[in-house]
Amino acid sequence: MTIGQHLIAGTWTGADDTFTNAPISGPPDAFAKGSPALVDAAATAAEAAFSAFAETTRGERAELLRDIASRIDARGEAITAIGTRETGLPAARLDGERGRTVGQLRLFADHIEAGGYLDRRHDPALPDRAPLPRPSLHMMQRPVGPVAVFGASNFPLAFSVAGGDTASALAAGCPVVVKGHEAHPGTSAIVAEAIAEAVAAAGLPGGVFSLVHGGDHAVGSSLVSHPLIRAVGFTGSLGAGRALFDICAARPEPIPFFGELGSVNPVFLMSSALAARAQEIGQAWAASLTMGAGQFCTNPGIAVALRGSDADTFAAAAGAALAEAPVQSMLTEGIASSYQAGRDSLAATGGVETLLASQNAARAAAPDLFRVAARDWLSRAELSHEVFGPSGLLVIAEDFEEMRDVAGTLPGQLTATIQMDEADTDAARALVPVLERKAGRLLVNGFPTGVEVADAMVHGGPYPASTNFGHTSVGTLAIRRWLRPVCYQNMPDALLPVDLR
Repeated sequence: MTIGQHLIAGTWTGADDTFTNAPISGPPDAFAKGSPALVDAAATAAEAAFSAFAETTRGERAELLRDIASRIDARGEAITAIGTRETGLPAARLDGERGRTVGQLRLFADHIEAGGYLDRRHDPALPDRAPLPRPSLHMMQRPVGPVAVFGASNFPLAFSVAGGDTASALAAGCPVVVKGHEAHPGTSAIVAEAIAEAVAAAGLPGGVFSLVHGGDHAVGSSLVSHPLIRAVGFTGSLGAGRALFDICAARPEPIPFFGELGSVNPVFLMSSALAARAQEIGQAWAASLTMGAGQFCTNPGIAVALRGSDADTFAAAAGAALAEAPVQSMLTEGIASSYQAGRDSLAATGGVETLLASQNAARAAAPDLFRVAARDWLSRAELSHEVFGPSGLLVIAEDFEEMRDVAGTLPGQLTATIQMDEADTDAARALVPVLERKAGRLLVNGFPTGVEVADAMVHGGPYPASTNFGHTSVGTLAIRRWLRPVCYQNMPDALLPVDLR
């Protein structure tokens, strides 16, 4: 394997044009730049592989997923070494993320072996029913076809080449074409090598998996517009995601675009909870804000509290903890620049008070803290926009009705959190119906950073948190994005899919 090349249907392929990564230290590495021609080759190979891959048994695909996980683990040291260099993330974070990645692969292996995801249904024939007989009807979920997956900047493993989108698509029986992220192309290539080896060892067509590096905006647009791609998985910014979503919708034959686009993940601070533990909650909020330099889509960027001394104590505790937080390296200079622009915009917005201002340079970022009255927040929609980094905004409401107004005017969110004690139950009960229309995951007395990979997890929400509120990018329900129901009427057993016979 040549680390700077693309993987097209099992073959490592170069290109005349190159781009370089931007490592946190040392010289950059050169990588072959992607192109529409390479996308076409990968998509064509994926379509050619689809029939054979879709007909594999659930056991065979489960074995493939487990083999991919083992081969990724075997490359653990190499993945961590290049991943830390490319992203600036600490080794412990990448080791943990690798564990999450292989855990997802093994979770989907178990999930498809159990078979419940197929949602099999059967209405037996009723030939003697009056006034009309009923035919025999079988129904089952079937794979949609080749899937495009976009690697994420902030999760070089768990939301990238072998992340949840790829794991769930392969589990469903869909070939995958990954567009690697330019922030960590070396990491992507090593993981792609593990997948390619597992595909070959299983005797499957090479087109089951391909990796096309980025380096050119035309790669992404050509991938989502390719007529052989049947669905898209994306984790990234609202701007980029919406542009790709629009391309998918404008195709002659539109396809679903499952984009997870981030949110501000509000935290609502109930009165009794603040009275009892304002300092503790403030410190915990600061820790969540600064985790991973704030580069999580579930970063709780906004906290909402009622005006009073308890809110002041919360703000002071959060500010003190943020002031002591170390400066961290961001994933790319572009992300660091966007963070600086976002916090500068907040600081310049009328009605916003700066409680803590940091100095940020190049790729480094330190926390910021702001405060605004709810009436000003409600009148300025831009204050509800995500600032991707360790920045917090405290919104102060005059009473509970104003707090609920803040909740009601929020755009779609991935998460919403309530910090409460037992005495806050009535107020929280009034807030929950509002929040469950706004977010895919509701939390009590925790913080949303850290998304458990489990059957019941939902990582999605109303737009703009995601482009499809009926699905999730984390948890076993994620497989439903790559399936469609097919009904078989009066079909002889010999013609039914094996799982329906």
